[in-house]
Amino acid sequence: MTSEPPRLFTKLAQTDDDVRAAQRLRYEVFVRELGSDGEGVDHDLQLETDRFDPYFDHLLLIDRDAPSNVSSGVVGVYRLLRQDQADKIGQFYSEDEYDLTRLKASGRKLLELGRSCLLPDYRGGAGMYLMWNALAEYVEQHKVEVLFGVASFHGTDLEALAEPLSLLHHRHLAPEDLRVRTVETYFQPMNLVNKEELNAKSAMLAVPALIKAYLRLGGYVGDGAFVDHAFNTTDVCLILDTARMNARHKSIYEKGGRV
Repeated sequence: MTSEPPRLFTKLAQTDDDVRAAQRLRYEVFVRELGSDGEGVDHDLQLETDRFDPYFDHLLLIDRDAPSNVSSGVVGVYRLLRQDQADKIGQFYSEDEYDLTRLKASGRKLLELGRSCLLPDYRGGAGMYLMWNALAEYVEQHKVEVLFGVASFHGTDLEALAEPLSLLHHRHLAPEDLRVRTVETYFQPMNLVNKEELNAKSAMLAVPALIKAYLRLGGYVGDGAFVDHAFNTTDVCLILDTARMNARHKSIYEKGGRV
């Protein structure tokens, strides 16, 4: 007697239809919910795309019982780009925003993460747990040593974001060998509130859940933010060095980012 397949499961996109389903979910979250726009947004087809999509692995979270309006049941997406894939394009996606020279010169195996999103009902709980577990398996399979990628605050009002950005700068700035920096043309300092004047509790409450998850794992941020007016976000670069993760951090990672 065979058991019923799980309602929620993850897989890597295998077909063009899988990728289209991921792009439709990104449209739902980034465009419809968060107000993003840009040259890769197709409002007629309701797709959020860019030129990097063909080179990334797209990690999908699928709900077999998702409503019929959810394309192919895809309710969560993580976009993954290894160094060997980036070499085919000539750059990582986040190099449009950050100078990654220090990471690329390290000789270590890199993995760029991006375009992470889930439908509201799947944020936290089992959905995020499955996504983290799948990511951990991917990292182990490809012997990844350093994970990095852009994560976003909603909005571009720096005054409103001054406290959480300053908290990241004062408490979670990457060590020198990992400290990427916003490209000079777009460099936005994050040191907007003096350390002595910072209300750390309220500042941390304003940090998005995804960024908090990486900080719990021992992650860092690069130097400077990037204000993305097209996407209506303020971006920071997160870096996670697997060699620097202590036993507690590794335990959290193996449990899917939960604490």
